Amino acid sequence: MTDHVADVRKYSAEVNEAAVAAIVKYCGIALQRLDSSLVSASDPKELATVRDGFAAKKLGLTAEAADTGIEATVEKMKATGRKSRVTFYYLLAEVTGTLNKLG
Repeated sequence: MTDHVADVRKYSAEVNEAAVAAIVKYCGIALQRLDSSLVSASDPKELATVRDGFAAKKLGLTAEAADTGIEATVEKMKATGRKSRVTFYYLLAEVTGTLNKLG
């Protein structure tokens, strides 16, 4: 199993491990397959799914706030070809100031 906390630490100095655990629980079975455990930042449909799913439902973000956060997260992870879904979601919550909604 992937060490999600270690992956998040590549981008964030202080990691809220409870928030990481909450994201892993939220993603559930999607993390079992490689394809669904990654976020394709170049696919508009994928980013719309992140916005309309995780960002809206779990973080309570408006579409505009989610899009701004997604753009910032994509920029932060731009050097990484394979973007972990857990790390992407964590950084999205971090840049939008909604980590507290995760745990």
